[in-house]
Amino acid sequence: MKIKYAEILGEIEPIISSDNSLSEILAAITRLLKNKIFHYDWVGFYILDKDNAVLKLGPFSGKPTEHTTIAVGQGVCGQVAETMKLKVVQDVSTEGNYIACSLEVQSEIVVPILVNGQFVAEIDIDSHSPAPFTPEDEHFLTALSKKLATRF
Repeated sequence: MKIKYAEILGEIEPIISSDNSLSEILAAITRLLKNKIFHYDWVGFYILDKDNAVLKLGPFSGKPTEHTTIAVGQGVCGQVAETMKLKVVQDVSTEGNYIACSLEVQSEIVVPILVNGQFVAEIDIDSHSPAPFTPEDEHFLTALSKKLATRF
């Protein structure tokens, strides 16, 4: 089954440009991504709390996680906050700094959301499949993060 990333992005654009709150927009996007892309088993946003140099869990779709706060630099999410660069981990068991959210998670992709070159949040996606993320996922999620930056 071929994923139609451009169509999904087209469905997301009116959500982003809606009059809804940022929280409502992020929640709608997590639900849409989890439902439309088979290898996105957990989709969430971590938002930077600049005062405390931590990431706070925002809206998500998937099983609840105990990781509601992550220090910048800690785990994959914290590394992305620190480096401001997308990170793909095709096998989380090989990642020394990995914070396990669930024993089912096999791979993860985290994409920063930048506003004027500054990190503000990130999209975090976990998959229960081994090595499912492709360059198409990277391009799609990067495009999404750029569109979302307009709402932060």
